[in-house]
Amino acid sequence: MPDTARSQSGPATPLPWSATFPAEALLPSDVVSYGPDVATEAALRLLGNVDGKRILELGSGAGQAAVALARQGAHVISVDPTAHRHELVRTAAEREEVKVELHQSDLAELAFVRADTIDAVVSIYALAGVEDLDRVFRQVHRVLRTECHLLLSLPHPAFTMLDLASGLPAGVGRGYFDRSPRPWTHGDQTGAEYPRTISDVFTSLSRANFRVDTLLEPEPETRPHSAYWVETMSLVPATLIIRARKEGT
Repeated sequence: MPDTARSQSGPATPLPWSATFPAEALLPSDVVSYGPDVATEAALRLLGNVDGKRILELGSGAGQAAVALARQGAHVISVDPTAHRHELVRTAAEREEVKVELHQSDLAELAFVRADTIDAVVSIYALAGVEDLDRVFRQVHRVLRTECHLLLSLPHPAFTMLDLASGLPAGVGRGYFDRSPRPWTHGDQTGAEYPRTISDVFTSLSRANFRVDTLLEPEPETRPHSAYWVETMSLVPATLIIRARKEGT
């Protein structure tokens, strides 16, 4: 794990990955990365050709995904509640000489986007920190064009059960059905991760009138491992990837 922190409710534990990924990960700026040590968009091809498309990114990270999409010809609108993340995106966009439209707001506050004007919505690990996922999905449904996709990745709910500090094989640290928040502190940042089962996410998407057409639990890649690598990743999927298509109007 890249870091540990003292939980607001207990002793030092490994940080939830959503606290630092992708914002503090060393990732390429020419391709969308969906999670630590798993295949990228170059192999998965979940977005397809984005040239000329309007893409909304929920959660800016450090700008790697936004820059990659802009380099491929997309008009990227990146939304994040923190000014610091936007500075990271702005720096990355200037370095790569691309344009990214930035909006600082809650991930469910999308009133600035007109209905039915977005060709794809992408979110990498950011929705793990959202308590009211239904509200986000309703807003995403409003702004997407009919039959267009929401593509999101999350920490895999099976992986979040594990106590990574216990060694290999990791012991179970919390129940699969334990939906209590996982508060964290990282430097001067605080937040929480909200664990959900796969069926929780599927049901929330269905309620918002999305149809899931792809669900992936990618195996780790054999390339040189990142700072996030732990051997438990070879036994339990660490990332969940879901693609869902907007139905209705």
